[in-house]
Amino acid sequence: MEGDCLSCMKYLMFLFNFFIFLGGACLLGLGIWVIVDPTGFREIVAANPLLFTGAYIMLAMGAMLFLLGFLGCCGAIRENKCLLLFFFMFILLIFLAELSAAILAFIFRENLTREFFTKELKKHYQRNNDTDVFSSTWNSVMITFACCGVNGPEDFEAIPHLPYSSLEKAIPEACCQRELQSREGMFVNKEACLSGMERFQNRQGCYTVILNSFETYVYLAGALAIGVLAIELFAMIFAMCLFRGIQ
Repeated sequence: MEGDCLSCMKYLMFLFNFFIFLGGACLLGLGIWVIVDPTGFREIVAANPLLFTGAYIMLAMGAMLFLLGFLGCCGAIRENKCLLLFFFMFILLIFLAELSAAILAFIFRENLTREFFTKELKKHYQRNNDTDVFSSTWNSVMITFACCGVNGPEDFEAIPHLPYSSLEKAIPEACCQRELQSREGMFVNKEACLSGMERFQNRQGCYTVILNSFETYVYLAGALAIGVLAIELFAMIFAMCLFRGIQ
C-alpha cells in the first residue's frame, strides 16, 4: 500500500511539474514576444518604465518556471532526493517572489490611472514628431485603436500645434479617421478632420477603448495567475511528500 501511494505521488508530482513546464514556456514565449515584437507594442513597453520592468520580470519568471518544471519532472520520475529538494527550495522562492510582485502591483496601481496617462500625455506628447518615442507610440496607439488622447480630443487643447498649422487647437493627424486602422491606411478626409469636423475624427478616448478591449484578457490573466500559484503550491506539497517517502 505504501509503495502504491508513493507511486501515485510520483506521477502526480510529474503531472504538476508538467503543467509548470508548460506555464513557464508560455510566459517565456510571451515575454520574448513583448520585447522583440516589431508592430509597435515594444515602443509602448519601452515608454513606460513599469511595463518595461514587468516585461523582463515575466521573461525571467518564464525561464525559471521552464527550468524548474523540467527538473521537477526528472526528480519525480528518477526519485532523486537532491533534485526534489532543489526543486522545492527554488519554487518556494519563486512563489514568494510572485506574491511580492502581486503586492507591489497593487501598491503602484495608481501609475496606471486615467489621470496619470493624461498628465504624461500633456507633458511629453509632441504631436506628429515620429522621431520622439513617446509621441510615436501614442500615435501608433491612437491609429490602431481608432481613439484620440486619453479622454478625447480635448486632451490636446493645451498642447502647442505645429508651426505650419493654421489651426488654433488642431488635433493630431493620428486622431483622424482612416479607412484602415494602420499608418498605411488612407484618411477618410484629413483636411475636414483637422479643420474641426467631428464626424471625421475619432472622438473616444484611448483609456476607455483599451480598457474595454483588454477587460476580458485582464480577468483571464488574473485567473491564470491564480491557477499558476495553486499549481506551484500543490507541486511543493507533493515534492516534500515524495522527498520524505523515498528511502
